[in-house]
Amino acid sequence: MSAASRVPQCSNRSRATAIGAVAAAAALTLSACGSGGTSGGGGDTNFVMGKDGISTAEQGKRAAAPDLSGKTVDGKQLDVASYKGKIVVLNVWGSWCAPCRAEAPNLEKVYQDLKAQGVQFVGINTRDTKTSSAAAFEKQQGVTFPSLYDPTGKLMLRFKKGTLNPQAIPSTLVLDREGKIAARSLAALSEDKLRKMIDPVLAEK
Repeated sequence: MSAASRVPQCSNRSRATAIGAVAAAAALTLSACGSGGTSGGGGDTNFVMGKDGISTAEQGKRAAAPDLSGKTVDGKQLDVASYKGKIVVLNVWGSWCAPCRAEAPNLEKVYQDLKAQGVQFVGINTRDTKTSSAAAFEKQQGVTFPSLYDPTGKLMLRFKKGTLNPQAIPSTLVLDREGKIAARSLAALSEDKLRKMIDPVLAEK
């Protein structure tokens, strides 16, 4: 069975949406619109999964995030590396994904509360074949932070296996001030769970 055939889809529509640029899509092992996932990928792991489903890596044992740069949903250029020195919350989402809609207000609320403390949120929009669908989602949900447009999942393929890589839609990662991956969730997040991911990293010196 191929990797692509193992990926559950939200609907027939999302299967059709995913994707004409087949090489990247076939390589994805993301679980679409799942309520969670498993830590995976080959190689050694230096992280621990908590009972709440949030995986964390200690300072000194964290993998660096890959190059995450490109066009945003609104056509601007963005490089996540430009936020080094800030804590970055990365959220992988799609406009077609019901759990993504459920968690979007929580992400925006926490972003507004913490941005003055040096916390930057960045979305990675995937499997939307048109930016207009993603832009309509952002407008409807009141999301104000930027999102990279990654319809074929190329950005997510840059994460090394065996690290805290995104493996589901939605996924949320927290990068520390050095651009290293400190925490990951493979499920939609409540406001409280999101804060629980960010607060320990925010407290680090």
